[in-house]
Amino acid sequence: MAFTRATGKHRARSRMTRRGANLAGAATLTAAGVIGTLGSPALAADAEAAVAQDAAPAAPAPVIVIDGSLAATIDAQADAQHLAARKAEAEAKAEAKRKAEAKRKAEARAKEAREAEERAARAAERKRLASFQLPVAGSPVTTGYRTGGALWSSGSHSGVDFRAASGTSVVAVGAGTVVEAGWGGAYGNNVVIRMNDGTFTQYGHLSSIGVSVGQSVTPGARIGLSGSTGNSTGPHLHFEARTTAEYGSDIDPVAYLRAHGVGV
Repeated sequence: MAFTRATGKHRARSRMTRRGANLAGAATLTAAGVIGTLGSPALAADAEAAVAQDAAPAAPAPVIVIDGSLAATIDAQADAQHLAARKAEAEAKAEAKRKAEAKRKAEARAKEAREAEERAARAAERKRLASFQLPVAGSPVTTGYRTGGALWSSGSHSGVDFRAASGTSVVAVGAGTVVEAGWGGAYGNNVVIRMNDGTFTQYGHLSSIGVSVGQSVTPGARIGLSGSTGNSTGPHLHFEARTTAEYGSDIDPVAYLRAHGVGV
């Protein structure tokens, strides 16, 4: 006698059908938070993975937590760097100020030195311009002032004669302005200078004249060369000191030169 399996609703479910049901049930239990020991480990893992993939939120960004001691160390380092920067800035300003002050003082000293040199130069120039010297360097007087004789139309010598070979340099005895330069009759070629102190000096018997009227001269400036022009017995320099530019206002030339510091 043969037996057959009952069909219809009493038929047993297939393996695939049972597995599908189990998975559905596991997902339901996992969502409700009750899956665990009731299901098989394999089913629980599958369900948890599916739920985690669908429902887990994105992982938050990592957060760095600094404790109090580290924060204090960072603050201290920042303060130290700030103080060092301020100190360096202050030192740089102080150095710049020091250099500027040193430069100012150096410039002031240089200015004072220049002014002192200029004052000394002006003083030396004033002294030089106020100085007097012999009209012929190193020459002695050969004929004195007021010497009498027939050689002079007035009966006496109105100046002094200095020994000087023809062509010897003749210089201004002091600073002044030329008021006459040319032929002077008995004086031959002559030069008359109005001195800065208001007196006049005259240089006669020159072989040549090296200045012109209106020209300023300084002590020792060459005004011509000695000779024997005019009423002369030989080469020499006739020198006069006067109160005016005109003949007849003569004064003692030796005393005049000595009064201006010239040894005669």
